[in-house]
Amino acid sequence: MSRASTASNPSTASDRPAHSPRVARRRGLAVVALAAALAVGLSGCVQWFLPPQGSRTSTPSDEKVDAALKPYYQQKLAWKGCSDGMQCATAKAPLDWADPSGETIDLALIRQPATSGTAKGSLLINPGGPGGSGYDFVRDSVDYATSKKLQASYDIVGFDPRGVGHSSAVSCYTDPKAFDDYIYGITPGVPGSAEWLAAAEKSNQQFGQDCLKGTGELLGHVDTVSAARDLDMLRAALGDKKLNYLGYSYGTFLGATYADLFPKKTGHLVLDGALDPATSDFDVTLTQAKGFESAFRAYLKDCLTRKGCPFAGTVDDSVAEVEQLFASVQASPIRNSDGRELGTSALFTAIIYPLYSKESWPYLDQLFADVFSGSAEIAFKLADAYYSRDDKGDYADNSTEAFISINCLDYKNDDADPATMRQQAVTLAAEAPLFGPQMAYGGVGCVGWPFQGTRDRVAISADGSAPIIVVGTTNDPATPYVWAQAMAKQLQNGHLVTYHGEGHTAYNKSNSCVNDAVDGFFLDDEVPTRDPDC
Repeated sequence: MSRASTASNPSTASDRPAHSPRVARRRGLAVVALAAALAVGLSGCVQWFLPPQGSRTSTPSDEKVDAALKPYYQQKLAWKGCSDGMQCATAKAPLDWADPSGETIDLALIRQPATSGTAKGSLLINPGGPGGSGYDFVRDSVDYATSKKLQASYDIVGFDPRGVGHSSAVSCYTDPKAFDDYIYGITPGVPGSAEWLAAAEKSNQQFGQDCLKGTGELLGHVDTVSAARDLDMLRAALGDKKLNYLGYSYGTFLGATYADLFPKKTGHLVLDGALDPATSDFDVTLTQAKGFESAFRAYLKDCLTRKGCPFAGTVDDSVAEVEQLFASVQASPIRNSDGRELGTSALFTAIIYPLYSKESWPYLDQLFADVFSGSAEIAFKLADAYYSRDDKGDYADNSTEAFISINCLDYKNDDADPATMRQQAVTLAAEAPLFGPQMAYGGVGCVGWPFQGTRDRVAISADGSAPIIVVGTTNDPATPYVWAQAMAKQLQNGHLVTYHGEGHTAYNKSNSCVNDAVDGFFLDDEVPTRDPDC
C-alpha cells in the first residue's frame, strides 16, 4: 500500500511518536507507491490470468562480468509453481557488493509468465516504499500494477529488494505490542521542546539498536545503490540483456539510480510518481506538506457537494474544523476500545492514507463522522491499514521497519539540529497551515541510527541511457508534480508524461492517454516527442 509517512509522522502535538523522521522520507518521498495498493488494500484483491503451474530454470544472459560476480550474474533461477498459478524463485546476492566473495543474502521473486505464451522479456515491478513488497504487489494486484497488454507481452516479475518482505529482511521487533508502542505511543513534552526532542531521540536510538540486534550486518547494506546492483544482477539472471522496469514512487528513485549506474543496460524504464533526487530533506517535507494539503482541500471541495458529507460551509470553514480537531486530540487523545490513544500522529496518518487515491475519499467521510462523534475506531482502522496491522494486532509485513532502515541509510541527516528544526517548523506552519505542523521535526528520525547515511542529494542524469519515461500527476499528494518535472529534466534522456488529475501515480489508474503512452513505449518503442498532457 502506498504510504506517505511512517510511524513517525511528525506532528506538532505532544502525542507525536518518538521516532519521527521526515514524513516525506518515511513513506512519502520515498514512498509510497504501493500506491496502487490503497484502493486494492481497502477493497479487496483483484483476479488475474493464472498461468500454468510448473517448474522451469532460467537461462542467464551470456554477458562478461568479473570472475567474482559470475556466481551471481550467471546463476540459474529455478521457478516453481506458487500462489495460485504464478511461479516463484529465490536469487542469491552478495551482502556487500564491495566484497562479493563474502556472505550472501536471498532475494525473493514471483512472476506471471506472458499470457500470450511468448514473452518479449521480463518486466520488473517495484511498488515503492521503500519497503513495499514487489512480490506481494504482483501476487495480489498484478492487474492494478500493469495492463493486460503488458501482461500478454512480458513476464511480469515482482521482487522484494534487500531488507524487504520475503527477501533477507530487516527485523526490529518480534512483539507486536512493542511495535504498537513505537508507532502509536505518545511522546512526552511539547514538540520541539528539549524534553520532547530528548525523548524522541532516545526512542529512535533504541529502535535503531533493536533493528541492529534483530537484523545484524544486513542493516548496513539495505541502501538503494546496493538494491540497484541487485536489480542488474536479477536482470542478467532472468536472461535479459537490458532492463525493462516499471517503478512507482520510491521505485522511481531505485530505477533512476539503476540508470545512473548502468546506463547502457537500460531497456524500457517507466518511472511513475517520481521523486526529485536533488531536493533537500526540508524541501521534500515542505513540498509534500503542501501536496497533501492541496489534495485534502480537493477532497473537501468534493465532499461539500455530496449528501452525507461530515462538513458544512466552505472549504476554509472545514479546514478550520480539522485544525480544531488536531488541537483537541493533542490536548486530550481519544482512547480506542483496545486501549490505544488517538493523538495527532495517528490521526494524521488516518487522514492522509485515503488521499492517495480519489476513489478512497469516501473513507474520509467515515473517518471524520466517527471522530467528530468522539470515537477513534475508524481512525485506527485506517492507520492500521497504513501500517499493515490486522484486527488482532499483528503486522503483516516489515514494511515500516524497512522503510526507516533504508531511508536512514540512504540519506545524510542534515536537519537534526534543534534550532534548524524549530525554524523549519515555523516555515511549515506558514506554508501549509493544516498539515505542515504535523510534519515538522522530521530531522529527529534518524538521530543515532547505527549506520551513517552516505548519499548526497544530487541530480541523477543517467548519461547515455535509453529513453526513460517519467509520469507525473498534477495533484499527487505524496510525490508532487514538481518532482516529476525535476526528474524528467535531470535525466539526460528523460521524457515527461503529465496526468492532470488527483491521486498518487497515474499509469493503469487514470486515463487512456497515460496508458497508451506507457504501453506504446513498452510494446512498440514509441517515445513521446512531447508531453501528451493527459
